[in-house]
Amino acid sequence: MSENIDVSALFGEDVFDDTVMRERLPKKIYKELRKTIDEGKEMESMVAEVVAEVMKDWAIEKGATHYTHWFQPLTGVTAEKHDSFISAPGADGRVLMEFSGKELIKGEPDASSFPSGGLRATFEARGYTAWDCTSPAFVRHDAAGGTLCIPTAFCSYTGESLDKKTPLLRSMEAVNTQALRLIRLFGNTTSKKVTPSAGPEQEYFLVDREKYLQRKDLIYTGRTLFGAMPPKGQELDDHYYGAIRTRVAKFMREVNKELWRLGVAAKTQHNEVAPAQHELAPIYATVNVAVDNNQLVMETLKKVAERQGLTCLLHEKPFAGVNGSGKHNNWSLVTDDGINLVDPGKTPHENVQFLLVMSCIIKAIDVHADLLRESAADVGNDHRLGANEAPPAIISVYLGDQLQDVMDQLIYTGMATSSIKGEVLDTGVKTIPDIRKDATDRNRTSPFAFTGNKFEFRMVGSSDSIASPNTVLNTIVAEAFAEACDEIEKSDNMEECVHDLIKKYLTEHQRVVFNGNGYSQEWVDEAKRRGLPNLPSMVDAIPALVTDKSIKLFGKFGIYTEAELRSRAEIQYEAYAKAINIEARTMIDIAAKTLIPSVVRYSGVLADTVNSIKAAGSDTTVAKEMLDDVIRLVTEAKSALTKLIQVTDEGVAMEQGRDQAVFYKDEVNKAMNDLRRPIDELETIMDKDYWPMPSYGDLLFEV
Repeated sequence: MSENIDVSALFGEDVFDDTVMRERLPKKIYKELRKTIDEGKEMESMVAEVVAEVMKDWAIEKGATHYTHWFQPLTGVTAEKHDSFISAPGADGRVLMEFSGKELIKGEPDASSFPSGGLRATFEARGYTAWDCTSPAFVRHDAAGGTLCIPTAFCSYTGESLDKKTPLLRSMEAVNTQALRLIRLFGNTTSKKVTPSAGPEQEYFLVDREKYLQRKDLIYTGRTLFGAMPPKGQELDDHYYGAIRTRVAKFMREVNKELWRLGVAAKTQHNEVAPAQHELAPIYATVNVAVDNNQLVMETLKKVAERQGLTCLLHEKPFAGVNGSGKHNNWSLVTDDGINLVDPGKTPHENVQFLLVMSCIIKAIDVHADLLRESAADVGNDHRLGANEAPPAIISVYLGDQLQDVMDQLIYTGMATSSIKGEVLDTGVKTIPDIRKDATDRNRTSPFAFTGNKFEFRMVGSSDSIASPNTVLNTIVAEAFAEACDEIEKSDNMEECVHDLIKKYLTEHQRVVFNGNGYSQEWVDEAKRRGLPNLPSMVDAIPALVTDKSIKLFGKFGIYTEAELRSRAEIQYEAYAKAINIEARTMIDIAAKTLIPSVVRYSGVLADTVNSIKAAGSDTTVAKEMLDDVIRLVTEAKSALTKLIQVTDEGVAMEQGRDQAVFYKDEVNKAMNDLRRPIDELETIMDKDYWPMPSYGDLLFEV
């Protein structure tokens, strides 16, 4: 029998959240801290000192001996440097446990060894981490003991952002300012803040750790660089939402417990489409908290898996031929008093504020489709997008029947007079109660889909941070809101102006709205006719960061400087080239040292078998055909290996930047595919006892 879990008692147990602050901080200090969190008021040093002392005492009670500024550099993962609470021993030889307001607010990690795209030279080492008090601190328990983790932003000595958190916080302020302008025009005088919220659905694979450790490609790159499909894949759709196996259920239970302790509201868990693939989804949170929580989710999945003899694979495409993994980013805008600006209500055609918000969002997505696509650009995602398991690389918006109908009324008649209603679903079974259908269906092929009271950006990769997509969403919507407010504020007739703006935006940007099958070639052709950008690879998408349009957008709202944007483009090019180089070198290593020698040994066994059969006077046809096939394929593999070594060396010798990334995309990727093809075929015809690595079947079906 499994242990009983009191979730309400467990949840947030290790989080320095509002409840803890309200209980432990002096009332005056608590109120001042809330003003900083809620209103952005500058924090006084006296407040920081008191908070630091209380936070330290609380953390020590939780078993913490160290603290760390927990930040998100441009590596895509988190970073941390641990310091203990102890101070220098006194005359009696005893140490004190101290933690000052300065230590809470500011840290000084080395900024020269993180990606900076030229913003920092190697000799320019100083960087700063600054406390993000809007995301709660927490105590993490692991092999190092208890550590107080303080979410922070990370910037250089000269003030440039070197992380994903800082631009995100800037974008939240921008969209808050412009959204407040908009709702004030509609008479809302009570809401004080508009906050973007997000709920990222995390997909992942689980494989047996012993088998994982026998696959150097998984260890070095996170995906299988070789591997033939097993007799069964996902054809029967029997894994999706299927009964969760005992070993996986045990893993999920432990993950939930750890996340709940950290205040992560893990809500949904289920088997995904591919064998060994699963999903975890949280309840929505303020977007910067959601970003932090998702990093904790990914770290926890990996940590718990390792403890239980498993390995969690977060790569977007760890196995060729089966569905890859994404991270659907559910985004909405909510006021501090609970009003969701993207909730259409029961009669959307009458909800003028919603219609303006919706039309602004559609405009933003159309104008900045290339930038939104770039925000989800990732090396692993190139293997996934447009492959009938994820949305295509073409950005479009799905509205559904109800909102599409309202939009058509506004465009073609100038007025919306009705909204499609959900009907009662007739199941044909009298014992099943009536179910009222939603007014619209869902579309899993759309990159940016309206799903009732939020928009779901389905393009984000499973291993990626959701910070960049949300930074872009916040900023482009802030721009659209600002432009709409500019027009309304100078108009003498608000009602008429709003009506005209809604119709104008919907008419001019309807090309980005598409409710059909995003997987079809017809849509690719139609999107081209509409003039929508199609950016199939990360390398194709990166230039969107440094267009005049993007530089102007981010500069207007103070999200990125031009230097910060150009640095990020350079980092992206370098990251792409380095990732493909690692994959190519790994393929070379495995093929040259393991696979081809194994095939050669096997061919020797076959040759001996042919000679033995011949000596016995029997027919050698079958054995000789097998030997001929093996020799043909291993010869092809050896030739492809030589070519891959050549082009990889050429790539390494090139100067870092766009040209190198393009070379890796076009030349090195092709050479990798040319090597994989004969080796995967060899796996299908060789005696399994001679194949030196666990197969796809071993990895996908033995957990």
